[in-house]
Order: sequence, then C-alpha cells, then structure tokens
Amino acid sequence: MSADRTEIARQFIAGLPHCDALGMVLTTIGEGEAEIYMPYSEKLVGDPESGVIHGGAVSALMDTCAGAAVMSHPKAGPATATLDLRIDYMRAAKPGATITAHAICYHMTRAVGFVRVSATDGASDVPVAAATGAFAVERGKS
Repeated sequence: MSADRTEIARQFIAGLPHCDALGMVLTTIGEGEAEIYMPYSEKLVGDPESGVIHGGAVSALMDTCAGAAVMSHPKAGPATATLDLRIDYMRAAKPGATITAHAICYHMTRAVGFVRVSATDGASDVPVAAATGAFAVERGKS
C-alpha cells in the first residue's frame, strides 16, 4: 500500500464523527490490517451497576476497524461500506479497560472484502468479542 493510500485511510477514519465521539484512535493500518483502540469512558457504559461498556460501542469499534482494514487492502478502491457484520460477544469487557480491535481483510473479490475482527481488553486470553464481515468495495481505476 502506498504512503498516500495509507494517509487517505488515516484521514478518513480521523474524520468520522462517531470515532471522535467514542474516543477511537487508529494505531496501525496497512496491507489489509488495522488496529484501533477505544479508551474506557463512563459515557460509554451500558450497565451503570457494573460499569461495563455498552455492546454498541464495541460493535462500532469493530465495524470501523474492519472497514479500515478493507480500505487498506492493496486491491481495495477508495471507499467501502459494511454489507454484513456478525459479532459474537464472548464476555463483558473489564470496567475501566481500554478495548482494542484488530482486523484483517483476508480475502478480496472484485466487489467484496471479507474481514475477521477481534476485540480485546488485556484482561483475559478470551476476546471480548469476535466478528466476521463482508464489505462492499469501490474499485479504483486501474
């Protein structure tokens, strides 16, 4: 992936209002892989008694990370959109912990990128959630 393409993907993610609102930070992107973390925030809590982050915030993190991985794939075009994202929540995230999503675009067709994503909080070997997805790909001019 060219440096220009990487920068375009970084700017795209940085410009998404929901990423800013949820505190997401893109740490790694390139060659069909991406990593984004989301620091713990009381604004994201879904259960005030336990302090656990809402599953919707985790879902948004995983979806954004997966899209970034697709955008960074060498065969991707300039844009992508989620077609399908199936998430398995395996356990509650540890209250107070930063959640990190890591995505790999493992297969690309002419029109669809296929992705695997995991979300971890560093508190266990078991991920908080795992997902697979399919993303529409706008192809660049060859």
